[in-house]
Amino acid sequence: MRTQIRVLAVASLLAFATGAIAASPQAPAGKELTPQQQRMSTCNTQATVKKGDERRAFMSSCLKGEQPAKATQQDKMKSCNADASAKSLKGDERKRYMSTCLKG
Repeated sequence: MRTQIRVLAVASLLAFATGAIAASPQAPAGKELTPQQQRMSTCNTQATVKKGDERRAFMSSCLKGEQPAKATQQDKMKSCNADASAKSLKGDERKRYMSTCLKG
């Protein structure tokens, strides 16, 4: 019985100590975060909805300070196609519009 109580007491102390260490803030009170730590915090906040490889790629480019990638050709095609449909363009007029839209 005493052994069980001792084991429980030690386990409780260990759990408390581990929780206290994990809960401690990264920067001590009164000390500012470095620019890299601030960037990490910002990037991490922005990446909360991303998972797996997408998150890794985003975090890598974000921490390097790179701008988000421009729209892909497929994204441009979708956007230009939707605009052409909204304008009810057909035939040669649509081809000209799509060409101009995809270039710019």
